[in-house]
Amino acid sequence: MEVKIEASWKELLQPEFDKPYFELLTSFVRKQYQQETCFPPAKLIFNAYNLCPFDQVKVVIIGQDPYHNVGQANGLCFSVNDGVPFPPSLHNIFKEIQSDLHIAPPVSGNLERWAKQGVLLLNAILTVRLNEPGSHQNKGWEDFTDTTISLINERKKNVVFILWGNYAQQKGKFIDKRKHCVLMAPHPSPLSASRGFFGCHHFSQANAYLQAHHLSPIAW
Repeated sequence: MEVKIEASWKELLQPEFDKPYFELLTSFVRKQYQQETCFPPAKLIFNAYNLCPFDQVKVVIIGQDPYHNVGQANGLCFSVNDGVPFPPSLHNIFKEIQSDLHIAPPVSGNLERWAKQGVLLLNAILTVRLNEPGSHQNKGWEDFTDTTISLINERKKNVVFILWGNYAQQKGKFIDKRKHCVLMAPHPSPLSASRGFFGCHHFSQANAYLQAHHLSPIAW
């Protein structure tokens, strides 16, 4: 199957594109976008990959599925379009960055600036219906993104995996901690942020690890 995605990822993921599950997934997603309001916009479904080629991946942050309200999702986990108010989890992420690195919160919640520095902002599920979180679960996206994580785990070294909450931690449970840095904390949502997300210092820890392995830090 022909899929429009950044060249390095296309080469690595072509075996997935040719599998029966991906054909079924593509058919499902195509019908959903034709018949329902879905997010992100179709051209941004693979935005995380397109903005962060495989050889540039230094950090992986794993989310669950895209924001499901109008105008929010842009294909990067936790990120929203310019001018969109910060959702609660993103607000808490910026609050932790401010505390950890003494950086003032940004004006925009668009995290493309992270992606272009080598942060793969990967949702486990890449699409969703309007106002229905989890509506595209168990259709094949989880297999696809598991393969993505496996490829990074196997073919790269010294990548920082940031896993917030049980869902992300289960998703990344097979990552080789001898080759990579795995940072875990509760999810930044208001329901759990005060249970250990605040004060986790993941942003300074990620940069310290990258610099210790002769990689440039992220300008969070």
